Amino acid sequence: MSPDPIGRPIDILLVEDNPGDVRLTQELLKESKVRNSLVAVSNGVEALALLRREGKYRDAARPDLILLDLNLPRKDGREVLAEVKQDDDLKRIPIVVLTSSKADADVVKTYNLHANCYVTKPVGLEQFAHVVKSIEDFWLSIVKYPPDHKS
Repeated sequence: MSPDPIGRPIDILLVEDNPGDVRLTQELLKESKVRNSLVAVSNGVEALALLRREGKYRDAARPDLILLDLNLPRKDGREVLAEVKQDDDLKRIPIVVLTSSKADADVVKTYNLHANCYVTKPVGLEQFAHVVKSIEDFWLSIVKYPPDHKS
């Protein structure tokens, strides 16, 4: 079941500063059975600029889903999460926190900031592939998005 009956690709924003994780996520999602368009930015300032369609991101598509690392340069993921969830125009975009942090304090804080889920990045390649596939299966194949989520 596709979240969009007309078959429009799912727009995903990946906010990740590790080039290896970006490349791996891109490759894994390229193999997806659900059409998707992935845009990656490496810090929180760029993520917010894209979401608000500022500067060079003026014509950027509003993402359907955000994959957000917590430990980012310039503005960390916790700040990005807080700003997005406080913004009436952005708060309905689901945010999957995808991070290497296993700290209970980070889990609690991100859920208190209204993250939609918290996923710890595994170290191994095969386990990372499994995590991305699980995210794809749920967020790209099962979830129904609000009808006005792109407005």
